[in-house]
Amino acid sequence: MLNPQPEKTFIRNKAAQVFALLFVTEYLTRWPKFFFDILSVVDLNPRGVDLYLRILMAIDSELVDRDVVHTSEEARRNTLIKDTMREQCIPNLVESWYQILQNYQYTNSEVTCQCLEVVGAYVSWIDLSLIANDRFINMLLGHMSIEVLREEACDCLFEIVNKGMDPVDKMKLVESLCQVLQSAGFFSIDQEEDVDFLARFSKLVNGMGQSLIVSWTKLIKNGDIKNAQEALQAIETKVALMLQLLIHEDDDISSNIIGFCYDYLHILKQLPVLSDQQKANVEAIMLAVMKKLTYDEEYNFENEGEDEAMFVEYRKQLKLLLDRLAQVSPELLLASVRRVFSSTLQNWQTTRFMEVEVAIRLLYMLAEALPVSHGAHFSGDVSKASALQDMMRTLVTSGVSSYQHTSVTLEFFETVVRYEKFFTVEPQHIPCVLMAFLDHRGLRHSSAKVRSRTAYLFSRFVKSLNKQMNPFIEDILNRIQDLLELSPPENGYQSLLSSDDQLFIYETAGVLIVNSEYPAERKQALMRNLLTPLMEKFKILLEKLMLAQDEERQASLADCLNHAVGFASRTSKAFSNKQTVKQCGCSEVYLDCLQTFLPALSCPLQKDILRSGVRTFLHRMIICLEEEVLPFIPSASEHMLKDCEAKDLQEFIPLINQITAKFKIQVSPFLQQMFMPLLHAIFEVLLRPAEENDQSAALEKQMLRRSYFAFLQTVTGSGMSEVIANQGAENVERVLVTVIQGAVEYPDPIAQKTCFIILSKLVELWGGKDGPVGFADFVYKHIVPACFLAPLKQTFDLADAQTVLALSECAVTLKTIHLKRGPECVQYLQQEYLPSLQVAPEIIQEFCQALQQPDAKVFKNYLKVFFQRAKP
Repeated sequence: MLNPQPEKTFIRNKAAQVFALLFVTEYLTRWPKFFFDILSVVDLNPRGVDLYLRILMAIDSELVDRDVVHTSEEARRNTLIKDTMREQCIPNLVESWYQILQNYQYTNSEVTCQCLEVVGAYVSWIDLSLIANDRFINMLLGHMSIEVLREEACDCLFEIVNKGMDPVDKMKLVESLCQVLQSAGFFSIDQEEDVDFLARFSKLVNGMGQSLIVSWTKLIKNGDIKNAQEALQAIETKVALMLQLLIHEDDDISSNIIGFCYDYLHILKQLPVLSDQQKANVEAIMLAVMKKLTYDEEYNFENEGEDEAMFVEYRKQLKLLLDRLAQVSPELLLASVRRVFSSTLQNWQTTRFMEVEVAIRLLYMLAEALPVSHGAHFSGDVSKASALQDMMRTLVTSGVSSYQHTSVTLEFFETVVRYEKFFTVEPQHIPCVLMAFLDHRGLRHSSAKVRSRTAYLFSRFVKSLNKQMNPFIEDILNRIQDLLELSPPENGYQSLLSSDDQLFIYETAGVLIVNSEYPAERKQALMRNLLTPLMEKFKILLEKLMLAQDEERQASLADCLNHAVGFASRTSKAFSNKQTVKQCGCSEVYLDCLQTFLPALSCPLQKDILRSGVRTFLHRMIICLEEEVLPFIPSASEHMLKDCEAKDLQEFIPLINQITAKFKIQVSPFLQQMFMPLLHAIFEVLLRPAEENDQSAALEKQMLRRSYFAFLQTVTGSGMSEVIANQGAENVERVLVTVIQGAVEYPDPIAQKTCFIILSKLVELWGGKDGPVGFADFVYKHIVPACFLAPLKQTFDLADAQTVLALSECAVTLKTIHLKRGPECVQYLQQEYLPSLQVAPEIIQEFCQALQQPDAKVFKNYLKVFFQRAKP
């Protein structure tokens, strides 16, 4: 404060932070006079006041910042500090703020604004009467007329209005504020040119409106009809101002009032009957929403940035208002939309794009605003159904799909798909909509954005109307032929669709063929026509990849091969199971695909991407071809286990799990043969040394460990434990030891849970008197200790939900051991194991009683308590 030059702002902020942290630690114990000491130093020197106000803001954010997650300990401390401040010093602080505002309001706007910010921040947790009184409010209202102060004054008033208080008092406070603001001319929005101020003012009006609504709700609940009526009257008198702000051309100003608007409609929804004025208000809100939904000239459709993203968010808020309007008066909304829609589409050729877009958008939004079950908009309520049918008919026959603007084109296709049920009522319109999808308006549009979205919407349209598609199938398949081209990297031809978009086209083609009414031979021929070009291209590209020298070229060829496999996979989504594949006579085509794609697994180049594609295809074929896939699995597995990384194995194991769970005993010989090679590959990767701080390597190993245990769980859970038992005593022991390690040594509750599931399954299968030689010893030497050592570890956090699930499986394991070994198990725990852990005799007794309870849940609950007590 004594330096001739003021400190830089960031230094002042850091200093304030240091003081705030000091305050939080010392105020309750060693420095109760903190504020008085600071104030005595500060006096009313402007630089001192600046620091004082910064310290107060820093303290507020330490104590009540809603964005910071406090521990329960910190929360308790903060509550105690606030209580102590309220008792000891808040009145003095409030007095200091008043003095600062009075002294600096005309001479130092920066300090005054800072002080207003402090008042606004503290209002939420101090006694409101200290601020909401004549001298303070009059001063704040005075600041509303000073240009440099009014934005902060507005925010400060907003915080005061927002504070919870008695509903009648709140109503009086808001009304007195409104009277003064109105008489000072603040309600004449059109006179005001400063949009930044208006945005703050809109937020204040929103706060006042919502506060009155909260008061009305409380008064109704309390049965105070007289005051509730007064509150409703007060709300109604703000609606004209609300509408002016809602319709304002600046979206921030409009956005800030939406909350009040939304809540006002909620009140109207609860009233038994609406007055003429209220009906007029509803209509005015509706017109405002329709107007504000409209794009402005500056919106950049090709390169959407921050402004565009903000408008999209704002539109979502308006959509909520529209939905609320539909709840208040669905008939009025429907009639208004119909009026706007019909008049716009009558003259769409001469209407600006944003008006055409919004007219179609409103029809689209009605689908959610007027809810029905399963999209049945065209049955039930006759007047509603016929209005919607009428608008849909106009949409598809007016020719508006040819409008030369991407926003209109996209809205057309979105709406057609949203109301697909219309085409079951009037199927005669399907051909013209299909043409729109297939020509320059849709999949061949000049904008990549439109082509991409249309590809997705086209697949939805076809899938939802598959019963109506039969007459058009061959025609569609011919027209999309060029869009199915696999574009290899070397031809330099820029494909119309990206490979992601092509996936939708392949899926659509598959759906059309499978759901057609053709005989099986015809379906098979069509599917062959669809997939043969992919197979032929695949063979050529694979040969080229094997010869490619340049790494960039290798990568682009591998990408292209991967797309080919992905496209073939995607066509199979039309089938739900083997039955449907057989009925269509398509098994052979997919078996040919398998034979074509599998050689890619032995390609030494670009292994990751090629394996990933073929693996996904195999997953699909297990569903579609079932046991017909099995002959291909051994050689595929052998290739996929060569030169593996953690990620390869992690992605390969789910495939083996799927096969094991689905075919069980049928794949036993294959599993026997592949069990140890798979395990060797896993152990080899897990034992590779890694940098100590390499987080991603550690995470990869953790995920691989989880996958390994999931594999063992699938094998034991599918009744295939003999696959493990037949691996020879040494290997069996090695596997079992890894499961014990997984249960005890790695602090990963997900893996621990799986390990206990495996152990309890093995005990159930092998733990009886006729189990494998030596397994009973293993139970007592390793499994029983694991059930105690794991939960006793410091890393085993009983407050964590996943860990609790692991403990639950640990309890199941102990119960299963007791079930299989009977009194011998209790005796071992009682006389040998628990005493070795220095457990007190009475607790041992208690533990064994809980274990012998027939209800497993009792033991699970007991076990949690047992370990909570046992942990240091």
